[in-house]
Amino acid sequence: MREIVLDTETTGLSPTDGHRIVEIGCIELINHVATGETYHQYINPERSMPEEAFAVHGLSEEFLAKHPVMSEVADDFLAFIGDAQLVIHNAEFDIRFINAEISKLGHPPVAIDRAVDTVRLAREKFPGAPASLDALCRRFEIDNSSRSLHGALLDAQLLAEVYLELIGGRQPDLELKAERAKEIIRETRERRDPRPHAATDDEVAAHAAFLEKIPNSIWSS
Repeated sequence: MREIVLDTETTGLSPTDGHRIVEIGCIELINHVATGETYHQYINPERSMPEEAFAVHGLSEEFLAKHPVMSEVADDFLAFIGDAQLVIHNAEFDIRFINAEISKLGHPPVAIDRAVDTVRLAREKFPGAPASLDALCRRFEIDNSSRSLHGALLDAQLLAEVYLELIGGRQPDLELKAERAKEIIRETRERRDPRPHAATDDEVAAHAAFLEKIPNSIWSS
């Protein structure tokens, strides 16, 4: 099963207000195990950077101006995610921005039901508890000390670890490995020829002598 853990950084809170994506980070999982395959891209939003957004991710207009615009990277991004299930923290936010960007380029929208929302998972598992990425890292003792600012790839890496904990840690994978170990044992166990169990002449004679001592023995007929 292929899944893509995804995060974005933006210039603001809503694409309907003219805000754009400035960074995308993705981590590939196969059967809940990180493969090492990633997608990471800074994007020139072709607009100014509000101070509030800069305070969150630290990506300036000057820095982003050196990077490609969305039309230059959209095909590679969509090819990387393919038709995999997406894992996103607050999925509606990221999917809304992604669809706003790719719709301008003539691509079909990404369906929201493709996404597993880890905020929803966390609230179902821990009702009433904080569900931010930082709070979940603290709960699961995941080291996020390098996260002084938001960053799409770093946040996707942390989210991948949080996601595995939310769905039961690495237990599903361990169970599969345990079942495979049992199969290997069955496949490699040494087969021995059956041992002979026929009675010796002395054993037959001793048995007959014992039966003679039993009155009306059914074994003597």
